[in-house]
Amino acid sequence: MDWTNPLTEKRCRPCEGGVAPFKDEEIRIGLSLVPGWALAGGKIERKFGFRDYDQTLEFVNAVADLAKQEDHHPEISFGYKACTVRYWTHAIVGLSENDFICAAKVNQMPGPV
Repeated sequence: MDWTNPLTEKRCRPCEGGVAPFKDEEIRIGLSLVPGWALAGGKIERKFGFRDYDQTLEFVNAVADLAKQEDHHPEISFGYKACTVRYWTHAIVGLSENDFICAAKVNQMPGPV
């Protein structure tokens, strides 16, 4: 994996057909590049806090827009002042570069307090 280019400058690529899930070392490196994210149950996740429901919902919608742009869809759960975003690559039943690309882009979004 080429980790030299910033993740935020990359685009997600289809992972079907021969792409292997990341190994532990690749996951460790990927997590070092996306502050705030952690490995949980084979997925990477981050919890975000907000000042109110409107701000939370704006963030959720921004993450959904990113998912459409990258064609890589997270699991999102949210409530009044909090949101959790989880990424993993369904097609390979594991983690791929796409998960870390999207996590890095989510980290750039305005909103969380």
